Amino acid sequence: MPDAYPKHPTIPASAGVGLKPVHYETILSERPDIGWFEVHAENYMGGGGPPHRYLEKIRASYPLSIHGVGLSLGGDEPPDADHMARLCRLVDRYEPGLVSEHLAWSRHDGSFLNDLLPIPYTKERLARLCEHVDRLQSALNRTVAIENPSTYVAFDAEDMSETDFLSALTQRTGCALLLDVNNVYVSAVNHGWDAASYIAAFPMESVAEIHLAGHAPDTDDFGAPLLIDAHDRAVADPVWRLFKDVLSRTGSRPTLIEWDNDVPEWSVLYDEAVRANALLAETAGTDVKAMSHAG
Repeated sequence: MPDAYPKHPTIPASAGVGLKPVHYETILSERPDIGWFEVHAENYMGGGGPPHRYLEKIRASYPLSIHGVGLSLGGDEPPDADHMARLCRLVDRYEPGLVSEHLAWSRHDGSFLNDLLPIPYTKERLARLCEHVDRLQSALNRTVAIENPSTYVAFDAEDMSETDFLSALTQRTGCALLLDVNNVYVSAVNHGWDAASYIAAFPMESVAEIHLAGHAPDTDDFGAPLLIDAHDRAVADPVWRLFKDVLSRTGSRPTLIEWDNDVPEWSVLYDEAVRANALLAETAGTDVKAMSHAG
């Protein structure tokens, strides 16, 4: 392992992709022109083995973002101390430019649920979440970005909207936000509200990273449209259009292409990053950067 990785105070405001084992060899042999990579923290919490051997080599050449999925920040209980300690060691080891987690819960009474479950937007829940985010940021000694969820059910009793909840969270904790545009579109269709209005109300000044992903269309028990945040296909056209709206409000931000299931060959994933990069460059008022095709 290198004594010290190249320091990247911020992830570049360009397109990145989620790093998948099926692409390790292609990335190392072809060194594609990609802005950065993101990994799920829980996939690299072991002490060694092939995942770390590959990640060490890739991290030596590319900026890295670490995205946690298991701390259950929105739950009743504080983040698991052992899990948080492993995350801290991983962050210390790889010096990522960004660290992020979800606005969700997945653990209760010592049991872990393999899902990202929604939370009610109440004052009580906000106070508890702020405690957990403060604890995480203090342990890491850095700002963490919190991701907006994709949701399929709504709570009857809530004190505020999701955007107001996220805004209050940033004000109380100083955390950043990870704006998942696909999650916005999925939730809007599932609940019948307007995605553009949500974007207009979102606290864009706190956005440190953007996610784009594909979703699976379905119908509910009553025949109404239902979208599943599947991460198993290309980004849909309505999400690309919403992304352009976001960029008009934020300017260029680090933007990740998420493709976690039915992962395609590298060239397909790379083409999605090229499309995102073109929109980012357009927003920045520059010529589209030529990205050398790999795969």
